[in-house]
Order: sequence, then structure tokens, then C-alpha cells
Amino acid sequence: MHLSTSLRAALLLASPIVMVASAHAQAVDPARTTVETLNEGLVSIMKAGGSPQRRGAMIAPVLDRTFDLAMMTRLSVGPSWTTMTPADQTGLVAAFRRMTIAQYARNFDHFGGERFNVDPQVQERGGDKLVRTTLVAPREQPVAISYRLRQSGGSWKIVDVFYKNAISQIATRRSDFASVLQRQGARGLISHLDSLAAKGG
Repeated sequence: MHLSTSLRAALLLASPIVMVASAHAQAVDPARTTVETLNEGLVSIMKAGGSPQRRGAMIAPVLDRTFDLAMMTRLSVGPSWTTMTPADQTGLVAAFRRMTIAQYARNFDHFGGERFNVDPQVQERGGDKLVRTTLVAPREQPVAISYRLRQSGGSWKIVDVFYKNAISQIATRRSDFASVLQRQGARGLISHLDSLAAKGG
């Protein structure tokens, strides 16, 4: 593993298997299914190993299915988004996607026995949903991770990740992006994201 447990915690999987005895048993919440799909994909690239480029190619379609990258870009940019040209918005979403893929490909480089327990109780947060997970890693303290999901195009997609149930990825990125936008504008932020992607996120 390349990242520390706390930073990687959001993205592994080991959900409990539930034996359904009744045909009327409650179906798994689709928001929880989204998180499990992401976690399965990340475990797969860790087990596959290889180069960051190979892992990136493997995880990219999983991220596209489970994250609303366009919404995450908009939330990370903040109020400045509405003043940008459509071309700059499109460029930022593409750069944000490249950065995200590179980040996960670099950080999830090999498997060390981690597993993720997914809380079956999905919480409603206005129109969003919150899925809580816990990373259990050998010889380390469990780490709590939550995902905020929003309905998009008929499916539930991740729009934010909370490390230790407190640190918002979107809030952290917004602070970082704001300083770049103030100095260099949208094009400067695109270059900044591409620089992060080149370094592995």
C-alpha cells in the first residue's frame, strides 16, 4: 500500500454477506451498492498491481460509474463555477477526472489484507444519502469513512468523501482550488489539476 490507512480508507471493500431467507426481504439500498462497486474495483486494482497506467485504465470506468465527477468538480470550484465559460467548465471536469484517476491508481498499488465493512443502514441527508464504512486493516486501528451520494441520471453517485466522518474531500479541494483560481483563473486551475495528475493526484 502506498497511502496511509487514513487516506486510503474511503475505498476498499469487504461488505458482510447477508443470507436472505424471505422473498420479501428488504433490497440493498442502491446508494450502498454504489459504494460497494467502487470498493470492489479498488480491491481489484490493488490485487492486480502493475504500473500506475495499468491500474488507472482498470479503475477509470469504475470511477465513472460510481462518482459524479462533474458535480464534484462544480462543488470543489464553488461560486466561481457559474461565471466560467462552458469551455472552461468542460476542461475543468476533464482535468478533475484525470487527477482523480491518477490519485487512485497511484495510492492503491498493492493489497495488504485490508477489508471494508459497509454499514447496512443508509442515512437520508435531505435529497442525498450517506453511506458509512469502516476500514479494517491488519495491525492498525479501524478508520471510519463516509460517502455522500446524490441521484444523478437515475442512479446514486458519490459527490463527497468524509475521512474519519469529519474531513470533507470537497471542502479540502475547494480551499486548494480557490487560491489557484484567484491567482490564475480557470485555465490556471486546469494546469494545476493536470500537474497533480502527473504526480499521481
